Amino acid sequence: MWISYIIVLAVLVALELLYFRVADRCNIIDRPNERSSHSTIVLRGGGVIFPLSMLVWAVLQGATGGWGTVVDYLPFLVGLVLIAGVSFWDDVRSLPDSVRLVAQFVAMGLMFWNLGIMHWNMWWVVLIALIVFVGATNIINFMDGINGITAGYSLAVLVPLALMNRKLDFVDEGILVIAILGVLVFSYFNFRPRGKAKCFAGDVGSVGIAFIMLLAVGRLILKTNDITWLVFLVVYGVDGCCTILHRIMLHENLGQAHRKHAYQLMANELGLSHVVVSLIYMALQLVISLVMVYLVPEKAHWIYLVAVVLVLVLAYLLFMKKYYHLHEEYLKGLEK
Repeated sequence: MWISYIIVLAVLVALELLYFRVADRCNIIDRPNERSSHSTIVLRGGGVIFPLSMLVWAVLQGATGGWGTVVDYLPFLVGLVLIAGVSFWDDVRSLPDSVRLVAQFVAMGLMFWNLGIMHWNMWWVVLIALIVFVGATNIINFMDGINGITAGYSLAVLVPLALMNRKLDFVDEGILVIAILGVLVFSYFNFRPRGKAKCFAGDVGSVGIAFIMLLAVGRLILKTNDITWLVFLVVYGVDGCCTILHRIMLHENLGQAHRKHAYQLMANELGLSHVVVSLIYMALQLVISLVMVYLVPEKAHWIYLVAVVLVLVLAYLLFMKKYYHLHEEYLKGLEK
């Protein structure tokens, strides 16, 4: 399998380089504006390697006689192609929010079919799960704003999931390993200081990797009947939800671009390196997840999750209280 994974890594590098040529020729680029955290033109959509990595996984399974496994995960793969395809088109030419949301709900329905929870007698569970998973997908997408943060955070989620999978075998191991390889390939071109990134993930990348991570988290929750495994996404969850609440309090249009996330204040107003900020988020989530995996007994999962959420919310509020005035000064400067 290690030889197979080395071949997969080479294929993923080749696919990413091929995409760069296509993006360059088709002018799929990200131009900076006053809301951006970058100042140079960069190729957009490099995160297409994430959904492509799952198609490579399917081909590898088929080549090694595992077509039965591919069939088992077929609803997930179809949902991934749908949600990634719509997101990629949105990167190329902006789509209405309604189109993106419909695609996300349909794709999540296909994932839930794969998870085996699409039953009429569980309609309320499915409805709540749809709202939570679509919301989580969009929060992960919103958090993609500086070099390395999507790649670093994805590794901080996928690696603990892979470690848990060794214990419980809740998802095909190849999905997690090849997803990690895809993230590493993308990291080489993106996890760089400001102004030096070769590409950005784009919606296709952030939404695509969110879909993959949520599949694994969903299967782990169903395997253990323990929803507290959402702790694997808690850092993004707290930052995203607190920022949304803050913007609602300010009576802002939630669909409008902004720079109010804590990581954006760190990178923009405080002038911290994109790499440093990304590593902070990555390390924080990785530590929280590994403590959950190795140190927290099952009976204390809820206590741990609630404690982590409260600490993160408090840290967010204190950070904003101390530094948000810098962002207000930046906004006043734009008005002039």
